[in-house]
Amino acid sequence: MIIRILGQGQYEVASSLFDTLNAIDNKIVECVQNGNVKEYNKNFAELTDLILKEGKKIPDTELVGSSVMVPPTDLTFEEARQIFRGDGIFKG
Repeated sequence: MIIRILGQGQYEVASSLFDTLNAIDNKIVECVQNGNVKEYNKNFAELTDLILKEGKKIPDTELVGSSVMVPPTDLTFEEARQIFRGDGIFKG
């Protein structure tokens, strides 16, 4: 699966990580709904760190469609309220 972190590029991540990433995404949605900034920051960092650690960077010169678009790592809590709702960014 190809995941783009806005501002950092695209990463090829094993599909076997989808459930883990989706679970973190769901925690982020819950934090945003409950106004829990501290837990949001922790979970959003966990999500992006896992993608960066486990993903293989795709060269910027390669054109590949992304399965999931992750907001930039400097996303504010207020901005997150517009993005992390419903099923979050990982649908499934």
